Amino acid sequence: MRPHVELIQEDDYVWHGAELVNGEGRASERRLSVDEEDGSSSLRIDFHTDWGRGPGIHHANTEYYVLEGSMTYGGRTIGKGGYVFAPKGVPTDAITFAEGTRILHYREYGDAGFDRVDGLNAPRWENAREDVIVIDSEAMQWDAVPNPGPMPGLFIKYLHVDPVTGFYTRLVHAQEGWADHRLAHHPCYEEAYTTQGHMEYNFGTLDLGTYFFRPARVKHGHFTTMEGGATWLLRSDGELQNWYTQNEWLRWGGEAVNYGPGGGRMRWSKSAHDHGSGPTWRSEKDIADLTAAWQYQRDQGEPDVEYVQHGQGADKSLLAIAKALDAARLQGGHGDGHDHTHDHTHDHGHDHGHDHTHDHDAPALDWGADPASLEHADERTDEHAHDWGRGRPWKAGDPIPAPILSTLPVRSRSRGRWDGDGM
Repeated sequence: MRPHVELIQEDDYVWHGAELVNGEGRASERRLSVDEEDGSSSLRIDFHTDWGRGPGIHHANTEYYVLEGSMTYGGRTIGKGGYVFAPKGVPTDAITFAEGTRILHYREYGDAGFDRVDGLNAPRWENAREDVIVIDSEAMQWDAVPNPGPMPGLFIKYLHVDPVTGFYTRLVHAQEGWADHRLAHHPCYEEAYTTQGHMEYNFGTLDLGTYFFRPARVKHGHFTTMEGGATWLLRSDGELQNWYTQNEWLRWGGEAVNYGPGGGRMRWSKSAHDHGSGPTWRSEKDIADLTAAWQYQRDQGEPDVEYVQHGQGADKSLLAIAKALDAARLQGGHGDGHDHTHDHTHDHGHDHGHDHTHDHDAPALDWGADPASLEHADERTDEHAHDWGRGRPWKAGDPIPAPILSTLPVRSRSRGRWDGDGM
């Protein structure tokens, strides 16, 4: 499976020779994320000379998107925003890129293999489906996102949608001031490369050249789009449903045995509320935008709660710990706060004729749904059971799977943050 990447500035990656089989020319690639099991990859490629290859068949569902420069497919030249989708096992025409061109290149469900063929009349692979798509996205109109979340202001251009799996590639633009104060997770993976603009959120700063890959069900959120809005090329391996969480928290900690005064940085147990106290990276305008997000939702008659900056109010993680301690005492049969421990090992030498058993009915405690009930039954048995990050089909009415709280993603040296806000 692919690792969780949250988030990376592409400049933090090294260059490799581009893996473009049977092509002619020089090119380099940055490997944004790679699945080492099946070869699926998301790549940033620069062409140092004119580059091209003739007709052939890709071993993976393959996509090309021009960030800068030009691409020619089957004699049609497209500049910035040019997009080609080449299905696995389907003959494709010749493709070339001009010197200096910069692209995003994706391979899904297969490796970099490419078999030359004489022309487009070559036979398809068995079970191959769909046809090649060629799009000039710069000529397309922006449409409002069908499910914009708590506020309007998201716009979309669909580049490719798989009619069977729901896998789709799209450009998404968030206008300046668009905000979402909640955390979300999805039944599918979600990846994005920032092509324009600037957004702040709990995992880092999304600006030009930043990239993330989130496996299915990884929580993320608290978004605020800055001046000029922001645009991304996004991909998901299924229909994206938003499952939201509010009033969320996460606590972690441990005993530092090799850090302390004079010996390094000491970091005690922290919760999201702890991290939010004192100086915070959220400005007054950020908070105003997040407030407008929940107010809009409420004005539409939808359930919502006010956004409260982390570090204010009761720490829900501490309340949960107190609840667990109370429950433990109740289950032990003594809930009056006194210490009832005493020793029954002594021998009276005679029979009292009565029973000293202390049977108490423990109260029924409701800790919410059984975690196993929140997962799809086939998730633990199908051929992808080993891959928690892979998307699963989901439809309205199905149980919502438990989220994944990923605390060790691949991280950027220059753009990511991990301050706990929103986790």
